[in-house]
Amino acid sequence: MDGRDWSLFLQPYEQAVEELKVKFKTLRSELKSRESYTPIEFVTGRVKRTSSILEKAKRLQVPMDQIETGIEDIAGIRIMCQFVEDIHRVAEMIRIRKDLSLVYEKDYITNYKDSGYRSFHMIVEYPVQTSLGLKNVLAEVQVRTLAMNFWATIEHSLNYKYQESLPDDVRERLRKAAEAAFLLDTEMSSIRNEILDAQRGFEVKSNIVSSVLSDIQKLYFFHRVREAVHFQLRFNELWEKEDTGGIRLLSDDIQQALSRAKKGGAPK
Repeated sequence: MDGRDWSLFLQPYEQAVEELKVKFKTLRSELKSRESYTPIEFVTGRVKRTSSILEKAKRLQVPMDQIETGIEDIAGIRIMCQFVEDIHRVAEMIRIRKDLSLVYEKDYITNYKDSGYRSFHMIVEYPVQTSLGLKNVLAEVQVRTLAMNFWATIEHSLNYKYQESLPDDVRERLRKAAEAAFLLDTEMSSIRNEILDAQRGFEVKSNIVSSVLSDIQKLYFFHRVREAVHFQLRFNELWEKEDTGGIRLLSDDIQQALSRAKKGGAPK
């Protein structure tokens, strides 16, 4: 083993993980604003621990002076999706990005491992600006469904416990669990449109409610107290009845009242 300063060695990878997490989370927010739906459910990231790097280098027979190119997942990003279809959309968005370079892909969804492991891996090269200048680091982006991630997390824990030598009965039960997770993803895909319609409906209702309550507060700012109180009482009644259509009409009425207030018209 060489005498490198591992803390210093890992700093560019830590920076890459933090920057990529921010960028993918920002992409999620943008898609949600533009389309009311995002294929990205959430994003996590990690840098391999030194012990894990050394163990993997030994297992793959990677020389210590070739770790930066021989171990491609020192920096790791995980992007979770609701549906298998979302994985392919996210992968395409990553392919066309200009702030990183795609090295290669590994499709473990179509070509899943014997253990049952499923995920879509993308090895990317990401430029990090350090005090010594620009440094390109390799990172692995894993795109998977929530069901795939749940299974993979359990498998990882068991492999750690048994030091990569799982008993045959545990291995078989894991394989069956992987099939069950895949069937769950398949079933969710079959009712994807119904799920998305329900989620969009909830999002629309939530946005309207937030807008109405915010606009009522704006009326107080314009000293339209009577109008604000009147609209609040109407909202309370409609909310109790779960009348979304009525709340939409109320929103229109409040918008008109705000327009009059901004023009300095007489309060109603």
